[in-house]
Amino acid sequence: MGLRNFFDRIEPHFTKGGKWEKYFPVYEMVESFLYTPKTVTTAAPHARSYIDMKRIMTYVVIATIPCILLGLYNVGYQVNMAIETLGPSGWRAWIIDTLGIGFNAANPLANMCHGLLYFLPIYITTLVVGGIWEVLFATVRGHEVNEGFLVTSMLYALIMPPDVPLWQVGLGISFGVVIGKEVFGGTGKNFLNPALTGRAFLYFAYPANMSGDTIWTPVDGFSGATNLAIAASQGYQEIVVQGSTWMDSFLGFVQGSIGETSALACFIGLGFLLITKIANWRLVVGCLGGMIGFSLLLNLIGSDTNPMFAMPWHWHLVVGGYAFGLAFMVTEPVSASHTNLGRYIYGALIGFMVVMIRVINPAFPEGMMLAILFGNVFAPLIDYFVVQANIRRRARRNV
Repeated sequence: MGLRNFFDRIEPHFTKGGKWEKYFPVYEMVESFLYTPKTVTTAAPHARSYIDMKRIMTYVVIATIPCILLGLYNVGYQVNMAIETLGPSGWRAWIIDTLGIGFNAANPLANMCHGLLYFLPIYITTLVVGGIWEVLFATVRGHEVNEGFLVTSMLYALIMPPDVPLWQVGLGISFGVVIGKEVFGGTGKNFLNPALTGRAFLYFAYPANMSGDTIWTPVDGFSGATNLAIAASQGYQEIVVQGSTWMDSFLGFVQGSIGETSALACFIGLGFLLITKIANWRLVVGCLGGMIGFSLLLNLIGSDTNPMFAMPWHWHLVVGGYAFGLAFMVTEPVSASHTNLGRYIYGALIGFMVVMIRVINPAFPEGMMLAILFGNVFAPLIDYFVVQANIRRRARRNV
């Protein structure tokens, strides 16, 4: 029985009045993603942008596919590399061993399967817990569950460390959905990115698990520092000395959150979003300009006590979550600025802030997440001043 026939047979249970409808909001998202729904959006799903929700959801999910695939491979690769030295442990290793897949890091299938065993529990937990909140608010407000949460759940799962406890995953997505989106009216009305809001909550609530200082390779006895932590303490040159090249970071063969390690995968997704015009190129230009300009300035100033001053812009581009944030968070059409000039300023503010946090803040080697949330808060103010400046300029012309 094909997937379409399966959905046709179970559809009466989900449609209006069906006994399962209120418990399975993901069904509507999946059906809308795979097929043309019977009903389409008839009103603007965003407060300031009239664009079909199905189109946004489909394109953004497609854009994340390279990050998902390379993320799964890299997680499995890092775990299998550690297992070759320390030996297997845990239920995931038992499944891999039982299926006879093995722990050979040179085997792409072994890497993909092992990585999938880390990603799936995180994503399923995100869907279930976040879906419950979506249904609850949809029931109270009397509207249907839309597809926006499918994108939020995917982005949230991709910025999680592979070894994060599942109860923290559920707690973070709860905070992101409720505080980051629903209290402001739901999809399209939020001024903060829900996925980043949940991630930021976990960082401040459980910094030992989420800070990014130590390597997220979930194998007993394996430890180390991330590339950003190495650069902050010893200089970016030490990253290469310890065996991780710039190309490794660009391709994604380094430790980190599931979907953030490969700058190449992020840029492929960004290119797709730019071609389909879901992402606005002015935001990208502004963010790259702010990051490159401020990092070059710090390179010129230099510091005898802070090795991060010497870190060039092309290293900032590929380490940490900069590339992922640039591709999927900075370009989010809801929480970003909506005037053309404001988009340049908004992007430049984020690019400036991420370098400033990484270089000048001694407590936090990463900075993209906080920089984007900072930009989200100021986006309405940026648009306000841009509009007021246009009004004053037109008023002077007509005097």
